[in-house]
Amino acid sequence: MLLYRCSPLQFQSTSTNSNSPRFQLRPHPPPPAILPWRRPGASRRILKLRASRCSSAMAIDDGHTSPTSSLQDQEIMLHSRAFWVGKDTIAWNMDVGDGSCCLYGSKDASLSAVNGKIGGYDVKIKLEQSKERLPKHVIEKFPHIHDYKSFQLPPGLDVNSLLKYQLAVAALSSGEECTSITGLQLPGVLDELFSYDGPLGATFSSDSLSLHLWAPTAQKVSVLIYGEPEGGDPLEVVQLEESNGVWSAEGPLTWEGCYYVYEIYVYHPSTLQITKCIANDPYARGLSSDGRRTLIVNVTSEALKPESWDHLVDEKPDLLSFSDISIYELHVRDFSASDDTVPSEFRGGYLAFTCPDSAGMLHLKKLSHAGITHVHLLPTYHFAGVDDDKRKWQTVDSQMLESFPPDSDEQQACITAIKDADGYNWGYNPVVWGVPKGSYASNPNGSLRIFEFRKMVQALNRTGFRVVLDVVYNHLHANGPYDENSVLDKIVPGYYIRRNLDGFIEHSTCANNTASEHYMVERLVIDDLLHWATNYKVDGFRFDLMGHMMKRTMVKARRMLQNLVKENDGVEGSRIYIYGEGWNFGEVAGNGRGVNASQFNISGTGIGSFNDRIRDAVLGGSPFGPILQQGYATGLLVEPNDHDHGSKSTMEHMLAVSKDHIQVGMSANLKDYVLTNHEGHEVKGCEISTHDGVPVAYASSPIETVNYVSAHDNETLFDIISLKTPVNISLDARCRTNHLATSIISLSQGIPFFHAGDEILRSKSLDRDSYNSGDWFNRLDFSYNSNNWGVGLPPREKNERNWPLMKIRLADPAYKPQRNHILAALDNFCSLIRIRYSSPLFRLHTANAIQERVRFHNTGSSSIPGVIVMSLEDGHNGVPGLMQLDPIYSYIVVLINACPTDVTFTSPSLRGKDLQLHPVQVESSDHVVNESTYDSPSGSFRIPSRTTAVFIVRRAT
Repeated sequence: MLLYRCSPLQFQSTSTNSNSPRFQLRPHPPPPAILPWRRPGASRRILKLRASRCSSAMAIDDGHTSPTSSLQDQEIMLHSRAFWVGKDTIAWNMDVGDGSCCLYGSKDASLSAVNGKIGGYDVKIKLEQSKERLPKHVIEKFPHIHDYKSFQLPPGLDVNSLLKYQLAVAALSSGEECTSITGLQLPGVLDELFSYDGPLGATFSSDSLSLHLWAPTAQKVSVLIYGEPEGGDPLEVVQLEESNGVWSAEGPLTWEGCYYVYEIYVYHPSTLQITKCIANDPYARGLSSDGRRTLIVNVTSEALKPESWDHLVDEKPDLLSFSDISIYELHVRDFSASDDTVPSEFRGGYLAFTCPDSAGMLHLKKLSHAGITHVHLLPTYHFAGVDDDKRKWQTVDSQMLESFPPDSDEQQACITAIKDADGYNWGYNPVVWGVPKGSYASNPNGSLRIFEFRKMVQALNRTGFRVVLDVVYNHLHANGPYDENSVLDKIVPGYYIRRNLDGFIEHSTCANNTASEHYMVERLVIDDLLHWATNYKVDGFRFDLMGHMMKRTMVKARRMLQNLVKENDGVEGSRIYIYGEGWNFGEVAGNGRGVNASQFNISGTGIGSFNDRIRDAVLGGSPFGPILQQGYATGLLVEPNDHDHGSKSTMEHMLAVSKDHIQVGMSANLKDYVLTNHEGHEVKGCEISTHDGVPVAYASSPIETVNYVSAHDNETLFDIISLKTPVNISLDARCRTNHLATSIISLSQGIPFFHAGDEILRSKSLDRDSYNSGDWFNRLDFSYNSNNWGVGLPPREKNERNWPLMKIRLADPAYKPQRNHILAALDNFCSLIRIRYSSPLFRLHTANAIQERVRFHNTGSSSIPGVIVMSLEDGHNGVPGLMQLDPIYSYIVVLINACPTDVTFTSPSLRGKDLQLHPVQVESSDHVVNESTYDSPSGSFRIPSRTTAVFIVRRAT
């Protein structure tokens, strides 16, 4: 979810009238259906939750007491606006004045209000309003309620039992009439009393197995054991026993291979009832098709391990430093769904990676040989949106789609009609985190998905790649007691999913935000990472919307992974890299729920985050601005399009600022890196600001910056270039612009990140959000015969407003690359990666090394627009004290010319050097870059248009 911000959740307040003299506390209306949406870059349907509120005598805790105190002719709905933050403390934004405050509990959830009196309760407890503020540790954990009043409970309460009740606090007048009432949010007290570090899920011993479930608010829990993945009656129904919030049962080893679900009786705030919930185990390690039941499986079983699996750590590609990482982002289904060289039964799944002679694997081998180190797989856990049973998938005849014109709306209409019934979705709809997705396996039932996932990891490792998993811990696809894709919210309602001050679910991530500030949520995340690292031997994790998680959680996760050792854990945790989206928005912005893992907050942790600054400066604007707004590489000032960018002086300033942002990014976005800005001043990276005043640089170390210009979100690199560059330039010029953009990322300090297909001019026919656009718009062609341009107007929902711009381009055959363009792009990309790995100077390990060795020329007010010049200096006689890192090259100069014309750049500081064009570029099939020249006496370079040239000084032998 790269830099996508949902609209804030909207609430509507309504009042209702009734002639009934009795008023029951009523459940919330059922939540709207959770759409299988994905993905960023386009508007979402705004979800609306209705909150009924009294409009007469009694206020439903709207922050003040009503002027009268009788309850008449109103239905009331219970919010959860009070917070039970500790065993002895309830926080509520309510001043009871001369009245009082009481806690009510009903074991069978029958609380009611009759004529201003609360009834149906089993427990009534008077609370004392404290004159003191909430304790410091409470404010640190719940900063969003820092100014709430503190109400104290009497000592000696059986809190453990009370937490299983329906609970409400009410403000009472001096005459004991209810003036305000609300439910309670319980995570604070649950964390204080029930934080737990013991076994969870299914655990195996030599003669039995045990099941453990953390569910402290449940009144009763049973496990239903089934012999089959679906249908039939349970073989056994076993009631679990509780100890301090953990429910457990012991069973025979014959249960292995069976399936189970939990039956939980628990008070659910969305129903205001004791509700029977049927749920999977959140610590599931296997599932039936579509996750209807949990499979009892021992993932350490030898039968589930490919040959030599236990020794895979010894086969993994070398990784000396995180600075040596480069990342290739790939969707499992995209990789092979359209590859005819893969057996049909393997296409779109894990086993496609085990076909060494397929077109896709041969392509990956080229990238590995060039130097790419990591393959980042989009979500592979069990997600909603794709049926695991392939027999149920609907398809569209591709020959029919090919018959439509390239700018037709017919293709998208056909794809949209089946989009929720085909085999395609990016997978950002989490249901169960710890189990591989069944739709990618040969058989979604049983344990085959475990074996095949391991085969995929093993095959990628043997091809030269380490494997990164895209993990989505920031939200869940479903909530409530009835949705078949709801798990955690059935087990401990109101705990795992973050709620706002009214008790409604936060949706700023687009669906059911999780709350890693709560102890057992954080524990589940860390346990899940440990599971994937040790049981599947993956090499890294990319965190979706990482900024919605707490910094503490991320630091704990990194520390846990780093402490894994080969001898005890079978993996080298010191080689596991983690990074994510550090966007800072929604309820967590500004540390609103604690110190979150945003770009600025994680500086100094060694955790990487995506650098959107360099992306926006290279391409222009942002994914949320005008689609035609240009940037450094797409023609700003030097080759303007039809968009109104302002006056020439305005464009000059915009381009100069963009260069500053790119140069900061090329120096790993280090906040303390000193460079000369476009005004000629020496400034730190953090002293250069974005258009909204935010510092550009935030990193303390090069491994904390992931530089990119393209990812699965938004348009592909080739597509956005085709939109932003002028309509009258040549196809060759667009292809060179694609190459220029990737060159900036390839040759920057920090971690370079590429979207699959950047290197072969990949198109999605201009689709800005292809999360559910099917194989048709997401096709990757590793035969290099097509880049998928012009396969119809992209789906209406996210693209229609730009269809007029798109039609012009899609209908023009001059926009469509041919095989020779695609092959040239691939060759150029591989050349860039080989250059990156030809010298350690492109992969410096520390901020100090970058400050000492990286310098930008062509800076200040008199610089040539559209040209970036960077030098990398190794140790040699002219620089006393600078350690030698590169045994081959002592000096490197990178020149990037985004102009449509050749450029001559002269620098006195680069005069008299023995600079030669990099041997990789000398041997390149790109004859344009071969025309780059350097004149030593004058220090003058000539760089062809839309070209990145690299010059080197060979070290004397």
